[in-house]
Amino acid sequence: MVHNGGCHCGKVRWEAQAPQSVTAWSCNCSDCSMRGNTHFIIPSTCFKLLRESEQFLSTYTFGTHTSKHTFCKVCGITSFYVPRSNPDGVAVTVKCVDPGTLNHFEIKYFDGRNWDRSYEKSSIASLSKLETENPIANDSN
Repeated sequence: MVHNGGCHCGKVRWEAQAPQSVTAWSCNCSDCSMRGNTHFIIPSTCFKLLRESEQFLSTYTFGTHTSKHTFCKVCGITSFYVPRSNPDGVAVTVKCVDPGTLNHFEIKYFDGRNWDRSYEKSSIASLSKLETENPIANDSN
């Protein structure tokens, strides 16, 4: 299924290939908790920026600088980003998906304040793998 979405002002637009029902993550790290972000993770090969979106993006990093928090330079919305847990993937903000294609999402919690322990306990790293790489990860997605 192809989901379309983007930021508030519409300058950043993208498409993401993912099932109609996904596992979304709510994180309590310092960044996600302030933004109230809930996202689902897909392989980077399943994500495509549309039109001239790239020129309207800016990126913020902190800590390990592994995650790339992208946001629209015009309206400030983070509709997607590259998460620390999945540097080979993209985290798509659930509320930034256009209505009509995302039928259901289950929310799981990631303890970003205790990142290393939570990462080891979860299967989050497998979510950015293609089905051929890890079919079990996509069953939960």
